[in-house]
Amino acid sequence: MPVLHHLLLSAQSQGLARLDAQMLLLHACGQDPLNRAWLLAHAQDAITASQTSLAEQFFKRRINGEPVAYITGFKEFYGLRLQIDRRVLDPRDDTETLIDWALELLPANQSALVLDLGTGSGAIALAIKSQRPHAKVTATDASADALAVASANAAQLGLPVQFIQADATHPNWFAALQNQVFDLIVSNPPYIAEGDVHLAALTHEPAMALSSGNDGLDAIRSIIAHAAQHLAPSGWLLLEHGYDQADAVHSLLAQASFSHICTRKDLSDQPRCTRGQRS
Repeated sequence: MPVLHHLLLSAQSQGLARLDAQMLLLHACGQDPLNRAWLLAHAQDAITASQTSLAEQFFKRRINGEPVAYITGFKEFYGLRLQIDRRVLDPRDDTETLIDWALELLPANQSALVLDLGTGSGAIALAIKSQRPHAKVTATDASADALAVASANAAQLGLPVQFIQADATHPNWFAALQNQVFDLIVSNPPYIAEGDVHLAALTHEPAMALSSGNDGLDAIRSIIAHAAQHLAPSGWLLLEHGYDQADAVHSLLAQASFSHICTRKDLSDQPRCTRGQRS
């Protein structure tokens, strides 16, 4: 029987990142994928044939581009363990930049009305609710499958968020909200251009959560065009976007008469989020 350490080295020799290999090996052994201390303590232990077979299956899936979160069934995001599967986008660490900025706009221990458009797994809405328990958080998505995942996450974490299904055929992302008004609207909408070469590496994830029009800005245009009608006076709109879209998003916000527009960089020092305030 192979030794854990040797199996880990084999995975890395196939091009797998060390952290990914460790998490998947732990998962195959029935351990918490984040418990790397266990792996270090048992590095010289033998692994059974069934565990070896399972680990090799996991390694192959990851090498073929499947996100680790889909294989393990969860993702740690902003201190929360979220259930994740193919029905929703795998939450990126860079999106935590959006959460940080949103929390700066929401004073602690004060009530506020917050909307998360296109919530997916519920990552953004639930992270905000976990840090601002006095806020009333509403989240929408056009995918019933995504809302099922988000609702399950909310229930498991004990975080009350109102989920509303949007109409995928309606061009107005706010259509299902009627006349509701919010102090803060956040969104990580699809923003990759159709035909972008990067989509080839993302085939395991739901396409509707990734691409949006020829330039990737269709969803963002729609959100900006209707956001002011759903923002309280001096309310904020906060958007995640592509690394090369900050100028375009800035212009769209300016054209829609938003003020105090600015952009913030992500963990990789790329322009990732832009905000504007309702004038």
